Amino acid sequence: MKWTRSLAITLLWCAAEPAIAAYQVDIEAPKPVQSLLKDFLDLSRYQDRDDISDEQLKFMMDTAGEQVRDLTATEGYFTPVTKVSEESAAGKDGVRRITVTVDPGPRTLVESAEISVTGSAASQDAARVAQLRTDWSLSPGEPFRQQDWDKAKNAGLATLQQKKYAAARIADSEARIAPQAQQADLSVRYDSGPAFTLGALQITGTRRYPESIIRNVSPLIVGEPYDVDRLLALQRQIQNTPYFSNAIVAIDDDPAHPDQTPVKVQVTEFPTQRIRTGVGYGTDTGAQAEGRYSHYNVFNRAYVFDSQLRLEQKRQYGLLSLAMPPDSKAFVNSINTAYDRTTLEGIDLRTQQVGLKRARNSDNYDTTYSLTYYRDELVQENGVTLPANTIVTPGKHRALVPGFAWSRRNVDNPIFPRHGNLLTLEAGLALKGVLTDQSFSRLYGRFKQFVPVGKRDIVVLRAELGGVFTAGRAGSVPASLLFRTGGNDSVRGYSYQSIGNEQNGTVYPTKYLAVGSTEYQRWFSENWGAAVFYDMGAAADNWSNKTFYHGVGTGARWRSPVGTLNLDLAYGIQKRQIRPHISLGIAF
Repeated sequence: MKWTRSLAITLLWCAAEPAIAAYQVDIEAPKPVQSLLKDFLDLSRYQDRDDISDEQLKFMMDTAGEQVRDLTATEGYFTPVTKVSEESAAGKDGVRRITVTVDPGPRTLVESAEISVTGSAASQDAARVAQLRTDWSLSPGEPFRQQDWDKAKNAGLATLQQKKYAAARIADSEARIAPQAQQADLSVRYDSGPAFTLGALQITGTRRYPESIIRNVSPLIVGEPYDVDRLLALQRQIQNTPYFSNAIVAIDDDPAHPDQTPVKVQVTEFPTQRIRTGVGYGTDTGAQAEGRYSHYNVFNRAYVFDSQLRLEQKRQYGLLSLAMPPDSKAFVNSINTAYDRTTLEGIDLRTQQVGLKRARNSDNYDTTYSLTYYRDELVQENGVTLPANTIVTPGKHRALVPGFAWSRRNVDNPIFPRHGNLLTLEAGLALKGVLTDQSFSRLYGRFKQFVPVGKRDIVVLRAELGGVFTAGRAGSVPASLLFRTGGNDSVRGYSYQSIGNEQNGTVYPTKYLAVGSTEYQRWFSENWGAAVFYDMGAAADNWSNKTFYHGVGTGARWRSPVGTLNLDLAYGIQKRQIRPHISLGIAF
């Protein structure tokens, strides 16, 4: 037995004479077995030590065959033949040469796999039991490996425990090995236990902020079937609020009390006040520095005050907001004011916003209702005369815009998606005379599709459409509500916001936008990949005078802890220029 051999080696170590046995081991075996023995065979593991005695070495040589049998059995080889030989004399360096030759024999294959289920699932969930058998990973004809056997059993158990059957367990399992026939007959019996339903929340860890925040954002319904994904959804909802740094959500899986079992929520709170700063660089707006101050318990009622200042080479942005805690429908009501100044492509655009917002964010859907007052000032940096065919007129323009925004995330992984899609829709309306210079409506949509290719690769398709619609000219529509494009996550190969109505070196915002992109990502490992892409887009005041700009390129991809980092080199075909596109940031 393994523990007796280890004990014997330990006793020999304690009683060893001072004689040192310097030796080197060569293992001759097929590659999979050779790698296993190099890592775990005692003779191989201890050959670099300088305190091995002759007695210890002899013991390891004498017991090598037994240890080889134990190790190769985990890979499905149950009849190995092992030979241990030693050169008659040590080499010139005084090191003894030992050779371990192993013929593992034929590999044992799975002959049959019997999977059975008792408990509530057996009588109430026949489809689930059938799916469990269909998904069984160690099928007849496959090599028997202990690791695969354990993995298959645990995967089946996890499948049962995922939904309804929180107390499911492996009642018994057996792998019957016939070494001479090289066959393995497997059997496992799961006891699903009773079907669980969820009860009320039991919350611990709240001191600064009220429990009602957690109850209001909870998507769970008392009496619904137990589902791990639903508990994780609650955990994410809690951590998406600004109040809690961590949340643990679980139930007691006591099979004696499966009905409306309490959902236990343990949270760790953020401090009442936080200060965050950071620096970074982006190819769109250059180097940046950012500071942010937040207070999460204004008026001692969990109102959130947030202030933010970001200084970039081509953009300066400031924000103040005061938000209420989530209400009973998980909506957050807030009042916001912001100032945004950009100096891009010959346009100095300054935007002031004041507004009310009612927003709800969930795992898959975001919904926002807003009422925002915009006051823009557009200045031509070079002071040239405005061309006659531009829509925008310099000066100050205002609009009061009731708006609606809706987003859906239908992806397999929110941080590193391989399959699914993302959709965003926005709509707004303004009426002349109601704090508005020009009546208009505004529509905008963005769609991204992820298509898996093979085991790792991905095709990413992206489309973006927008339009501002007016009865007459759009010259008095605030420029921040019009469109320009180009840059990161747009049309690569062109500088940020450089595609629009270009006149005399100045790029003016326009009424309409259309962008499309195709990208193929080849992933060489879990974290590193490369991409090739083709982008095209247009921003125009009328479609009869549109120009589509095209960009092609390649880049590197790295899955960082917070998302995929893109490092691209793109060629803008119309402007015949090569531009890098990269986003890097360091928070501290």
